[in-house]
Amino acid sequence: MFINNFDPVAFHIFAFEIRWYSLSYIIGILLGWYLSKSIFIKNTELKNNFDDYITYLIIGIIIGGRFGYVLFYNLDYYLNNPIDIFKIWQGGMSFHGGLIGVILISVWYSKKKNQNYFSYLDIVSLVAPIGIFFGRIANFINSELYGIQTNLPWGVKFIKIDNLFRHPSQLYEAIFEGLILFIILIYFRNKNFMKTPGLISGLFLTFYSIFRFIIEFFRVPDEQLGHLIFNLSIGQIISIIFLIVGSYLIIKNYETKKKS
Repeated sequence: MFINNFDPVAFHIFAFEIRWYSLSYIIGILLGWYLSKSIFIKNTELKNNFDDYITYLIIGIIIGGRFGYVLFYNLDYYLNNPIDIFKIWQGGMSFHGGLIGVILISVWYSKKKNQNYFSYLDIVSLVAPIGIFFGRIANFINSELYGIQTNLPWGVKFIKIDNLFRHPSQLYEAIFEGLILFIILIYFRNKNFMKTPGLISGLFLTFYSIFRFIIEFFRVPDEQLGHLIFNLSIGQIISIIFLIVGSYLIIKNYETKKKS
């Protein structure tokens, strides 16, 4: 078993704290950006637009992630404390909210450039697991989004939380929603699934949602919400919605692929 007593601050620059969570966003975006332009994007016009697109994408991730957290996870608090919505440095980001932000930005930007928005979303889907991996590692370092109690030999005691050994659910998510999902998507990319816009996006939504839904059973639900309908967490409920959307995209676009 492991004792987690990591400092969430990676290092200081004068009076400023550089936290692991911020670094995870920066590393994930930069690495995804590099791989997209150097390996995954084959269309010249798309490659030329991608630097400009990334700027808007970052804005979509931050705004979507923050407002997703506000709406899905802690609406009552923020209705009473609206100024705190803008205090991002205090924590509180939603992956699903960030995903919605990415989708909306991609649709808007692609229409502006008169391109298929799935051309952008498929590329982002390919590299998103990289960001998820680093983000979940940062969650582990921060002792947040931790798991339920366990007696398994890989249980972790989060000193900042209590003296119980818990499932390292952050690492489960890093492995399945990060590494394994990335390998799955690369496999389908190599099977020419990128030639049919929307297929990779559908696969990302489907597999991510399945992994997230299962791992949430090992994770402590958000204190302010607990378990909701059918004893499911809010993360599981939203994952079901995205699973349906992803499955629809796969079925719809796979039929297109077979005809081509």
